[in-house]
Order: sequence, then C-alpha cells, then structure tokens
Amino acid sequence: MISTLLDGNRRFVTEIFDKERDYFAELAKHQRPTVLWIGCSDSRVPVNTITQTRPGEIFVHRNVGNIVATNDWNLSAVLEFSINHLQIPDIIVCGHYGCGGIAALDEDNDEDRYIPIWLNNAYKAKERVDDKLLELYFSISPEQRMNLIVEENVRLQLEHLQEYPFVRNAMNKGSLAVHGWVYDMTSGDIKVVQRNNVACRD
Repeated sequence: MISTLLDGNRRFVTEIFDKERDYFAELAKHQRPTVLWIGCSDSRVPVNTITQTRPGEIFVHRNVGNIVATNDWNLSAVLEFSINHLQIPDIIVCGHYGCGGIAALDEDNDEDRYIPIWLNNAYKAKERVDDKLLELYFSISPEQRMNLIVEENVRLQLEHLQEYPFVRNAMNKGSLAVHGWVYDMTSGDIKVVQRNNVACRD
C-alpha cells in the first residue's frame, strides 16, 4: 500500500500538479479557506471528494465520531486559528450514517482504553434519542435508531462548539455561522441537520 501511495503521488504531479502549477504556486504562499470542516476520521468520508472542492478551500479537523471536546487542545488550537487568524466564516460539523464510533456507544469493550473515554463526549446523544424513543408508541429498526443517534450527535457537538467563548462571540457578531450535516454513504448525499447563525446565550 505504501508503494501505491507513492505511485499515486507521482501521477498527481504529472496529471494534476504540473497542469495547474500556477494555482498550487499561489497555495504555497498562503491559504484562504472559507470553511472549517469538523468530521469523522472514517476513511470512507473524504471531504474534498464528497464536496467536490479543491485544495485550499476547506480547513479540516477529523477525529473518531466528529466530536467537539472542549478539553481537546488540538481542536481548540484549530478553532482559534480558524477564527482569529483565517477569519473563516462557516464551521461544519459533519457526521455520517454507519459511523463505527457512534455504534461503539452501545458496546461494552474491555479491550479498548481510550475509545470509551473519547466517546463520553457523544454519550448524551445516545441518551437523548433513547429517551425520546421510550415516549413513542411504535418501534423502529436498530439502523433507524443508530441514524437518529448520528444526527443527534451532530447537534450535540454543535452545542459543545458554542461552549468556546470566542466561537459564541464570533457568532453573535455575525462573523461566523455553524452548520450540522450528515453524510449518507449509501447515496452520496449530505443531509442538513442544523444551522445556527446566532449562538446560544449564557
């Protein structure tokens, strides 16, 4: 696989890079992305492919379960750089149906040490969906339930996002909007789950 990656890079240079050398030369000088994408690390959700965007257009942060954890210094630095230095006007939190991280919320796995700790940041999404389902007078399939948890997790992470004071301030000034999306691997479509222009007040 490593050789395949290097072969792919050589094809990229000859088939794309060399033909768009001016574009990539400008990119080498600076970046001006207009979107910060917070998505899942899943290899089946390639950001530029599913949005048909070019290098330099999207600033990307990915992790298991597209989680916004307020104690994650990596994400905190990404957010700070995006808002304070790149002046990015839109943040997207994008989940996807069939997410293994979200499915793991139902699992008791004694072998993993770090995954369960990380997924604590998404557990409330599962609780919210299961509480709502208890109030229904009809049942849904396990797949439908999991899809609802995926969607609710996106909403939950948008709430976590607004716990950052500088994110709330930018939203309230009108310089930042946040969006919740879910990608469907079976159709290729993106579903808009939520859009917030103004932050929740303290």
